[in-house]
Amino acid sequence: MSAPLLPLSPREVADRLKSGAIRLVDIRESDEFAREHIKGAAPAPLSAFEAADLSIHARQDVVFMCRTGNRTGVNCDRLAARVDGPAYVLDGGLEAWKKAGLPTRLDTRRPIELMRQVQMAAGGLILTGAALGLLVHPAFWGLSAFVGAGLFLAGLTGFCGMARLLALAPWNRAAKAA
Repeated sequence: MSAPLLPLSPREVADRLKSGAIRLVDIRESDEFAREHIKGAAPAPLSAFEAADLSIHARQDVVFMCRTGNRTGVNCDRLAARVDGPAYVLDGGLEAWKKAGLPTRLDTRRPIELMRQVQMAAGGLILTGAALGLLVHPAFWGLSAFVGAGLFLAGLTGFCGMARLLALAPWNRAAKAA
């Protein structure tokens, strides 16, 4: 079993990154990284993490990061197993980095992350079904139930039909081609 990831504050990571003492590894998915990331961070999406080239130099410590620190916490053993010696985590992730006033590279031409699009679409459909069920006819509550069932099955099986459909949307296809 690997040692747990040791937390570093955003300021500590920024200082060490500037000096070249660390390799900052961003485990968020490709669409998340393309939209916004820390300059100097290396993308290593969790979905293909074992195959990712971390390009760690001999005297560099490795610091893993995600959006909030939750994914790194849940996967700390898996992440630390790829590193000889101590491994670190950006405490609070990208959100804490931004809250500390540190710069990111933001590409607003890229669509927001696919899972956030799913959350927005599902939430919008559920609210629409509830409102129409209340104001027009109770049969519209079936829309909310259908979306809720789809979310449950996505969580149960790992297959999200709505994500697959949204990935085919023109704004997501254009971003993938770029």
